[in-house]
Amino acid sequence: MAATNLSPVSSSLAKPAPFPLNRPHSHLSIPSKSLPKVSFPHKPCVSHYPASSHDHKAPLTASSKNPISDFFPSNKQCPEDHPIDFDDDDKPREECGVVGIYGDPEASRLCYLALHALQHRGQEGAGIVAVQNDVLHSVTGVGLVSDVFNESKLDQLPGDSAIGHVRYSTAGSSMLKNVQPFVAGYRFGSVGVAHNGNLVNYSALRAKLEENGSIFNTTSDTEVVLHLIAISKERPFIMRIVDACEKLEGAYSMVFLTNDKLVAVRDPFGFRPLVMGRRSNGAVVIASETCALDLIEATYEREVFPGEVVVVDKSGTHSLCLMPHLQPKQCIFEHIYFALPNSVIFGRSVYESRYRFGEILAIESPVDCDIVIAVPDSGVVAALGYAAKAGVPFQQGLIRSHYVGRTFIEPSQKIRDFGVKLKLSPVRAVLEGKRVVVVDDSIVRGTTSSKIVRLLKEAGAKEVHMRIASPPIIGSCYYGVDTPSSEELISNRMSVEEIREYIGSDSLSFLPFDSLSKLLGDDSPNFCYACFSGKYPVEPRELKVKRVGDFVDDGINGSLESIDGGWVQAKPKSELEVSGA
Repeated sequence: MAATNLSPVSSSLAKPAPFPLNRPHSHLSIPSKSLPKVSFPHKPCVSHYPASSHDHKAPLTASSKNPISDFFPSNKQCPEDHPIDFDDDDKPREECGVVGIYGDPEASRLCYLALHALQHRGQEGAGIVAVQNDVLHSVTGVGLVSDVFNESKLDQLPGDSAIGHVRYSTAGSSMLKNVQPFVAGYRFGSVGVAHNGNLVNYSALRAKLEENGSIFNTTSDTEVVLHLIAISKERPFIMRIVDACEKLEGAYSMVFLTNDKLVAVRDPFGFRPLVMGRRSNGAVVIASETCALDLIEATYEREVFPGEVVVVDKSGTHSLCLMPHLQPKQCIFEHIYFALPNSVIFGRSVYESRYRFGEILAIESPVDCDIVIAVPDSGVVAALGYAAKAGVPFQQGLIRSHYVGRTFIEPSQKIRDFGVKLKLSPVRAVLEGKRVVVVDDSIVRGTTSSKIVRLLKEAGAKEVHMRIASPPIIGSCYYGVDTPSSEELISNRMSVEEIREYIGSDSLSFLPFDSLSKLLGDDSPNFCYACFSGKYPVEPRELKVKRVGDFVDDGINGSLESIDGGWVQAKPKSELEVSGA
């Protein structure tokens, strides 16, 4: 059954019941009116789907989330003369970025530009779905946004409403069938969806649906959402979405597109960001980050609230309350690493947060040094804060190459630290004979940090002091971030001193958790710290494990039995030491 506490739909944006946030919200009011690199083996896929209820229904297509991706071995040793595939600086990876636009005659082109702004949230696939004359038109492809779209492709996406998606994959080749947004047809028409997040009860939902006869084409949790919408008995369509979301557990920020509506949904905990704004012509824009609004000259209005459903159609913008209001648990790593510094996330400037992280490190973990450098690009703002507070010059001691793909041919005579050297080049003139503080945003496995320290010392650094602008990561994320299993996280296995010895630095300090919490002030309870504490707001139903062997689901190969073998049932709550926060 759908939620019983829904607020009535209004002709303008209704104010949801108060959320347990400790800052005021602005509310969007929109008048009711009708608004007019590397070569990849797959070409963009162009599709057209009828959206009216009497038209032929389109078959269900694939999407992006793949639970087996958590078991792809990122540190696999590759034979000589073979392409190597290295992780991007050994960081957690955000898996998706979404955008939706309603009421602009150039919706698909604006969507294309917004996806450019969100490219850092996913680089392995991109897609746009637009609607015109009750038909959903889809273009998806593997690669960067600029690889997938050109003028002719955008010409195939007419209409004044569109949604878009950029995707990050961790499992082998990102096959075209797994790229969102994707479109599903059911008896009342077609719907397009783009999803950022991860459902912790995906397997249980899928098993139940399969028992009742549902047929799945992918291993995507987004496909589960579409099945739930299709089988819902609720009316109208918006209530079908509400009914489906009531059954979901975990993180989801989603945008839906039908023949006449744009719908945005955020889970009750608000794990993943989702903001809304509008352009000067009244067009409504939904996006994962405010940086996407800035590029297409849309004015930021507010966040989509946790547990809120925002419906945009020709009569205006409407708001529904999805579920009883819970304590928000917004992802702290958006401020540490994922989001661009020029974005406003969860009502806070990302730049200001990172700058303050650096200042706190300088106050609480001082060290005699000559220069401060950053591990680019994510460590730069925190390094600026550290240098300013310490009164030490900030220098560019590492130069990052932005032209390296995820694979590269290594010569037969092995080069030590090859992957890191491809991306980071030390500046000897800056480093030689200097006592250097290196600021980075996080340490995950520790493999990249050890190579960076060695690189700096080989370039002549007298001392290397690592300062990390986040607390130690001890828990794996289940809410839409690709992180290794807990057993691979170096801070879960070693003390700070043991990590220092492992990476070879002269000193090592992390941002203290208490200082982070103090900085956030009254907003501190509204953030998720599961990766630092191991206490999960929503209990994971499956555990991340390392598979025996090198199984990779590339979207074509791999059986469901192999996929199921990559997951295990969660232990009792007491054994997992999780809490309901």
